[in-house]
Parts: sequence; structure tokens; C-alpha cells
Amino acid sequence: VQDQKIITTLAMKNEEIQSFIYSLKQMLLNVEANSAKVQEDLEAEFQSLFSVLEELKDGMLMKIKQDRASRTYELQNQLAACTRALESSEELLETANQTLQAMDSEDFPQAAKQIKDGVTMAPAFRLSLKAKVSDNMSHLMVDFAQERQMLQALKFLPVPSAPVIDLAESLVADNCVTLVWRMPDEDSKIDHYVLEYRRTNFEGPPRLKEDQPWMVIEGIRQTEYTLTGLKFDMKYMNFRVKACNKAVAGEFSEPVTLETPAFMFRLDASTSHQNLRVDDLSVEWDAMGGKVQDIKAREKDGKGRTASPINSPARGTPSPKRMPSGRGGRDRFTAESYTVLGDTLIDGGEHYWEVRYEPDSKAFGVGVAYRSLGRFEQLGKTAASWCLHVNNWLQVSFMAKHANKVKVLDAPVPDCLGVHCDFHQGLLSFYNARTKQVLHTFKTRFTQPLLPAFTVWCGSFQVTTGLQVPSSVRCLQKRGSATSSSNTSLT
Repeated sequence: VQDQKIITTLAMKNEEIQSFIYSLKQMLLNVEANSAKVQEDLEAEFQSLFSVLEELKDGMLMKIKQDRASRTYELQNQLAACTRALESSEELLETANQTLQAMDSEDFPQAAKQIKDGVTMAPAFRLSLKAKVSDNMSHLMVDFAQERQMLQALKFLPVPSAPVIDLAESLVADNCVTLVWRMPDEDSKIDHYVLEYRRTNFEGPPRLKEDQPWMVIEGIRQTEYTLTGLKFDMKYMNFRVKACNKAVAGEFSEPVTLETPAFMFRLDASTSHQNLRVDDLSVEWDAMGGKVQDIKAREKDGKGRTASPINSPARGTPSPKRMPSGRGGRDRFTAESYTVLGDTLIDGGEHYWEVRYEPDSKAFGVGVAYRSLGRFEQLGKTAASWCLHVNNWLQVSFMAKHANKVKVLDAPVPDCLGVHCDFHQGLLSFYNARTKQVLHTFKTRFTQPLLPAFTVWCGSFQVTTGLQVPSSVRCLQKRGSATSSSNTSLT
């Protein structure tokens, strides 16, 4: 047995050596191929540099030729004019000498006048005896001393340093993350940066074994980047950045973890009204929902109802505040309370979520409720719930409801509503989710943990969670304008 084990170990070692030999041979081939490639690239780069120099040289030579031609033209024109003037003057002198020698004394005044007129009009007196252009061409000289030093300093591109993420300048707000970084050393050869990020539920350094993959953003030219429109369905995000030049990428920065506080919940399908078809965060009213279940239940065991909905969504890992299914099937909302609750308790802090409902829904409500809300009770009709309610049945009405008291709202009904709950301050505010206009604010004192609550009849809606409290909503609350629409009769 011992011999067999030794032989097996030796055979495995032989396989390892053979595999290593193969990898070494492959590396030798790669060295040949890669060195040929970088040599070809180097030749191309130098050829490109030569081409730039040749183009620059041709342009400068053309400038010298043009300047020479222009000066030659001016000087030749001036020379021709002077030559013609000299010839004219010599002819005039010869004529004058001949005339003076041949004239009689009585004709002398007339001859002298003709000579005087001829000399006065001579071209020689209209000439400038200064060259129109200079023969100095020194202004077209070049000095490549600095450029020569730069060329002599050319070397292979270094690997860029790892960037440093600036946590003080980085920001998480309004479901966006702005990440800012800097290079530890000045590097003029950086071409772009690569940012990677992933969601996680763990603070501190990123974990090696993490289910979430790194998401990659390439081609970033600046030393900052903003991720927009995020859904914060996990508590933290990991970030890392690396710098790249034309040839190679550097190491990643030390990764950082930023907290992404936001309210994340799902709809509790196990307690929803049987006429509501719940699919994750979408709900559709189904007139046949209860009847279909009753028929199936009676066929199965002769009882009135089953204990679970038709389309119960798969449940993920619950959060600490996420409720286990505390109610059985008998505790479903029933009768005309077409209600479904969220599955995560609110017992402190500030939370925000949005809901978009189909405008042709006959009735729709959104708000919060205590977990003790009775299964026959409708939102807003008891002291255990607060809501905004839209009624499109017969005539359109838009109202705030609590403890069976109603305030009609004088505002257009938006198709998307934002809900802001500040548990400790006792504030529940509703907004036009697009414009952040305040629609109504309840001011009260919450004595029990709350759950998001929704109701719909003959319609449908969709909830968006994982949202941070918008900055504009925080500002409105600080200014106190959020409470201006409160109605003391509804508190």
C-alpha cells in the first residue's frame, strides 16, 4: 500500500512537471510574439514621430521659400525701377550736353528752359533710395534645444500608481454616489480611469467571497465620477479605482466601503387581500382572486380558504425588522379592505418610498398602519392607519384620511406619490414624487412600529423601495413648510 502511494505521488508530480514544461514552452512562444508586437508598436510610434517632424520641416521650409520669393519680387521690382530711372537720366544728360553745344546765343534761353523741364520731371527724383525689404532672414531660425531634451528623455511608459480615493469629498445622496480620487504622484501620461463597484451588506474592507460581482465603468477621463439612479437594496457599496495609460493599467486603489442608507421592503403577500395579486412590488386587483382560491380549497379539503395566495413570491433572507408571517391565512385582509402591507417594520429614523398607480384605478390608497390593523378595516378609517386616498368612482376625489376623518386636498392628483415618514418626529408627509411638492402632512405621535400600507380596487400599482430621503424633502422639513398643510382634525 505504501509503495502504491509513493508511485501515485510520483505520477502526480510527473504530471505537474509536464504541465509546467508545457506552460514554459507556451511562455517562450508568448515572449517571441509579444516582443515582436511591442517592437512593431515602437517602430510605428517612432514613424509617427518622424512623420510629425517631416510635416513640421516641410511647413517651415515652405515658409522660408515663400518669404524668399516675396523679398526677391520686391527687390527685383525696385532694381528694375532704378535701372530705368538711371537710363532715363543718362539720356537726358547726353541730350542736354548736345543741345548746349549746338545752340546759338539767341536760342539759349528756350533750350535751357526745355532742359530744366526735362530734369525736373526726371524719374530719378521720384525714387526712394532705401530698400523696401531687408535681406536678413534670421527671424526664420529655430531652436530645438528643449525639444531635443524632451526627445532624449523618452522612455518606456511606467506602470501608473494606484489612485487614492478621497472619502471626505465623496458623497452618497439622492440615490447617487459621487466618488472622488487623486493620484499620489503627478502623471501626465494617464489616459483614463476604471471604476469598479459592487453592493454588499458588510461594512469594512470588501470580502473575498462575495456573491455580488464587481460592476465596471471604463473610460473615465476625470478624477471623479457620479453613479446616478441607483437602487440601494443593500446596506453598503464597495468601490475601487485604477489608472491606465496607453500601455498598461496600474494597481487598484485601496477599496473603500460607503454606507448607502435607504428603506428597503417587500410586500407581504401572505396577508394581502385575496383579490390582490401580489408580484414582488407590483399589485393588481383581481375580481376572481378569492373565488378561484375558494374553489381550489373546497376541492382539496372542503374548507373555505387556503392559507397562501396563488402567486406567493419567493422570499429572500429576511432583514432583522422584516416580519415572519405572523398571521395565518385566516388573518388575511378581507371584505372591502383591499389592503396589502409592507413586510419591514418602521420603529425609528426617516424613511422614504414611492408608489405609482394606474390612473384608471377606481380607488387607491397609500400610507402607513400599525401591525394591529384589523383584517376588515380600511386604510384611514381607524386610528391605526394614515393615508392619502384617490377615488375615481363616479367622481374624482383626493383626500387625506385618518381615524375616519377626511380632509379634501386641493391639488392635482399625481400619478406617482412619495411617502416620507419621520418616526421620532411623528411626521408622515406625502409628495408629488416628480416635483417634490408637499400634498399633505400628518403630525402625530406614533406609539407602535409602522408598516407601509396600500389599498387598490379595480386597478393596480407598483412600489419603488431602496430610496433615500431626497435632499429637497429634508430641506422642506427643516424649513417647517412641510407642516403647513397639516390638519389638526386628522392628527
